[in-house]
Amino acid sequence: MTPRERLFSCLDGRLTDRAPNLAILMLFAARYIGQPYDRFCSDARVMVEANLRCNAAFGIDLLSTMSDAYRETADYGATVVFPYDSLPLCTEPFLVNTHDLKKLQRFDPWHSTRILDRIQAIELYVHEAGDTYPILGWVEGPIAELADLRGLSQTLVDLYEEPAFIADAFALLTDQAIACALAQIQAGADIVGVGDAAASVVSPHLYRDAILPYEQRLISAIHAAGSRVKLHICGEITHLLDDIGQTGADIIDIDWMVDIPTAQQKCPGAVINGNFDPVAVMLQGNPDDVKCATRANLTAGKGRICVSPGCEVPRDTPYANLHALQEALAEVALSPE
Repeated sequence: MTPRERLFSCLDGRLTDRAPNLAILMLFAARYIGQPYDRFCSDARVMVEANLRCNAAFGIDLLSTMSDAYRETADYGATVVFPYDSLPLCTEPFLVNTHDLKKLQRFDPWHSTRILDRIQAIELYVHEAGDTYPILGWVEGPIAELADLRGLSQTLVDLYEEPAFIADAFALLTDQAIACALAQIQAGADIVGVGDAAASVVSPHLYRDAILPYEQRLISAIHAAGSRVKLHICGEITHLLDDIGQTGADIIDIDWMVDIPTAQQKCPGAVINGNFDPVAVMLQGNPDDVKCATRANLTAGKGRICVSPGCEVPRDTPYANLHALQEALAEVALSPE
């Protein structure tokens, strides 16, 4: 099977030759092709080359446009800097107080800077490998983007003290995320990732009341445009799984501290993706450790699972460990139960 056939067969509940490998490669991918990470984040051609070469070398089944959290943030007008060979940084909050919400202006993704670079990466992927690989676009979810613009601590305070501001901000940010997602789908994205990791630190009732409705609205709009959705809320999210299962996401990423059968039981409409420890196993372990963890994930998933470390593969992960993940997946053919 091609990676494209493999992933969509898994999502549709059909027989696959093996579980899809959805390992997230960002800093590792730039290092693999000898490029500084600031170029990976700012030049679509570098991102595309890095992911194409890594996918071919390590059996990854998805072409990704993930890089950093500040693409929309920069296009709203915040100051984002690019230290050499490191992650971009937002140097100061763009929304210092609640009245600054008026500073947020909707932007056209096709006439932006950083979202346009992501769109151009998708177009390059379509040209280079669109028949072979599924292509992943990316947008930030409502609380993740507000945390990028305002700071996480202040955003968490606002959830309790400024509910009207939160509602207005999430509505605006969700509308913009929809516009960015639709532009990426138009460019050729088969799946749109929604990153909302900041949601992991809120209580179930705050997630249910303040965040879930906007994630649902975003995901529904992506589905209406003909794309699938991969929801990424890393960290310990067991307390949120009942509600995450109501988002409508097609793929739900879970981190290493979340139990796979529990996630499957609480999110029956989604394929679970995960989830061994990216540091203790992938970075610090050996190939046998990786193979053991991969087999454990496959056993826990009982036939309908995508496999990856719980979050991004660390930059200095030994190549042998990524090959071990690839080899362990090839050893086990899956059929959905």
